[in-house]
Amino acid sequence: MRPVTVVLAPDKFKGSLDAPGVADALAEGIADLAPGWQVRRAPVADGGEGTVDAVLAAGWKPVRVHAGGPVGDPLTATYARRGPVAVVELAAVAGLAVLPGGVRRPLDAGTTGLGTVVAHALDAGAEEIVIGLGGSASTDGGAGLLTGLGARVLDASGHDLPPGGAALTRCERLDLTGLHPRARRVRFVFACDVDNPLLGPHGAAAVYGPQKGADPDQVRLLETAMGRWAHVLRESTGRDVAGVPGAGAAGGTMCAAAAVLDTTRRSGVSTVLALTAFHQVVAGADLVVTGEGNLDHQSLRGKAPVGVAEAARAAGAVVFAVAGHTTLDESELRAAGFAETFTLTSLAKDHATAMTEAPALLRQVGRTIAASPPPGRAQ
Repeated sequence: MRPVTVVLAPDKFKGSLDAPGVADALAEGIADLAPGWQVRRAPVADGGEGTVDAVLAAGWKPVRVHAGGPVGDPLTATYARRGPVAVVELAAVAGLAVLPGGVRRPLDAGTTGLGTVVAHALDAGAEEIVIGLGGSASTDGGAGLLTGLGARVLDASGHDLPPGGAALTRCERLDLTGLHPRARRVRFVFACDVDNPLLGPHGAAAVYGPQKGADPDQVRLLETAMGRWAHVLRESTGRDVAGVPGAGAAGGTMCAAAAVLDTTRRSGVSTVLALTAFHQVVAGADLVVTGEGNLDHQSLRGKAPVGVAEAARAAGAVVFAVAGHTTLDESELRAAGFAETFTLTSLAKDHATAMTEAPALLRQVGRTIAASPPPGRAQ
């Protein structure tokens, strides 16, 4: 009888473990009771935090770059490289997670560091740059991305504006003469499931500004700034991209990119699964275990576990889900493709314990999975 083959393809458990850590803990638990099982680790992400970790786990080369963080503080960001393709994660250099002290600064946080990292990849010869857009700390319309690539954003006196969205209320001109010479010759793929426009009640400021710390007055200021920025982009490039689906993603980062660069928007998890050759990893597997920290109705709208479940079932594997917590009922979980679901909150005395003791609880889940009858392949 051949050994059971299991693929461990979780997303991160935010606040507890990154995706590789989740996979490792599950693998340890399985090995305790079923050392003969063949275990393949394939951590995933949905285009936000953890995207670079996922591709690095699949064997891509890490590249480290010194850059400025969302409010200019120095940091070291890592992107991934394989052949002519580079994978860059916005969250690693311009995200909420790297704000100094976790203090949110919605008016002056920007994406200049992202431009620095992209410029490094261009200098290294990348022909395609994939950018994961989740986790942004800023609402600067992608102005920082362009300045990091050598463009200038100027006021009426011809002076460079400071970073951040608020300053764009004074924007008069975009000077692209210093733009990186290769920026317009490569393809940019934005891994993003958000289809919000730049402006209006569903736009970058109104929907996502409060998540970045903006109060109602600041949201209105940022909306005005984004309107001004959209006008300047249109005047400077001839492209009116404010209403393009996804233009409001990551504080409008994709808006500036769509106006100036050769850009494509793709589903986050689909992009990650393609970059990690998940179809090869899952081939012949009996069981795939996926999950994330909070499995809820938002997860059903294209998040990593559901994307993994679809790909795994297409390959004929049974799919289990593991989550810190779920608000979905059994029928919803089954409809999403999960044959079984395990939660850490069902094993811990409270939610806080489920987070702090996640590694031990995940090992326990791994042992439970290994102790069950070996799963047959899905029909």
